[in-house]
Amino acid sequence: MLLKSTIPLLLWAVFALPASAQQVDEPASEPGQASATVAKTPPSAGQSPSTAASIDLKQVFELPSTDTFLPHVSPGDKAIRKEAASVANSEAQWEPVNFLLNAEEILRHPNTTRRLLDVEIPPATSTRLIWKPSRTFSGMAVDTPVLVVNGAYDGPTFCLTAAVHGDELNGIEMVRRVMYDLDPHKLHGMIIGVPIVNLLGFSRNSRYLPDRRDLNRYFPGNPNGSVASRIANAFFDDVVQHCNMLVDLHTGSFYRTNIPQLRADLNNPLVADFVEIFGDIPVLHSRGNKGSLRAATVRAGIPAVTLEAGEPMRLQRGMVEVGVKAINTLLAKSGMYSKLGLWIKPEPAFYRSTWVRSNASGILFSRMKLGAEVKKGDILGAVNNPINNEQIDIVSPYNGTILGMALDQFVM
Repeated sequence: MLLKSTIPLLLWAVFALPASAQQVDEPASEPGQASATVAKTPPSAGQSPSTAASIDLKQVFELPSTDTFLPHVSPGDKAIRKEAASVANSEAQWEPVNFLLNAEEILRHPNTTRRLLDVEIPPATSTRLIWKPSRTFSGMAVDTPVLVVNGAYDGPTFCLTAAVHGDELNGIEMVRRVMYDLDPHKLHGMIIGVPIVNLLGFSRNSRYLPDRRDLNRYFPGNPNGSVASRIANAFFDDVVQHCNMLVDLHTGSFYRTNIPQLRADLNNPLVADFVEIFGDIPVLHSRGNKGSLRAATVRAGIPAVTLEAGEPMRLQRGMVEVGVKAINTLLAKSGMYSKLGLWIKPEPAFYRSTWVRSNASGILFSRMKLGAEVKKGDILGAVNNPINNEQIDIVSPYNGTILGMALDQFVM
């Protein structure tokens, strides 16, 4: 049962407001011996899909060559691919509403061969695949690595995505640590890890796509829309639709940081059940921005949450460790994979939040830290004018908890 509490703060800070309020506000903003990288290419009519070789994901591997031209996909081929994906999911015999099982409820019967990106993945196999968007800005294919571990035993398909915003690094390392620590012979179900969804933004150290569009505002996309919408649509159809649950990893946006937290639509019973198996991490109620990967996934009937941790453009080991522990707790409590040292006690759920903003310009000096509990009237920080030395205090108008805040910087 999720606990109710008073408020988170973002900044300067986000505050969560009393849980009893009826109005809900949105928050402010093993291993085998073969080594292979399999590129996704649509099979021709009558041709069987390739089979992934099991590899050790810890091995260093050479990057595959990038094709100069994208393969042409006819409407007929696309229909065949969608039908194949539907068959692959039905073979696994899992529906999104049936994922929440404990270890005793999962029978130890063999897993089935799964199909992803036109590649068949046998049980007890870990492999690397390549996803290529159907459209890019230059007309050249962009090879986006996809890590896949198909377990020896039947179970759900869990999807882990990071760097939908290309400048958010913590999630990339979380995916690496989780995926490279899995033994496919002990796994129930399949785990798909996409460390860098927005490879175009990542290569430029940018949150956005090259045309300055935010990819996380275009899901589930449109095959006939803008380039951003087409990329979102291809990723959603080719990867996300194969999943039974999804965690999208993020950090704060520009010059902001977040305490490790889940953002989830707690009005959705399936999502509310999902967040309870993460353990000791705060949950902030949020339906999600229109066009976000999380919101689109939930609308498709797949439980999904955002895991926020830290700030962009740098790697924070402490934040990464908390995120990895939350994900491993999820895998253990859902019966997919057993790990030691997991969280048991749930953290509070916050149902309302707000930003506390400065009315003065100058240099921000914060006095509170992430996670601090504050009372109405507490001084959160101050803004100093570097010209006349005037100092304006930022005072908390609420009781609450600081979930996110601006880094010390010049504010206007």
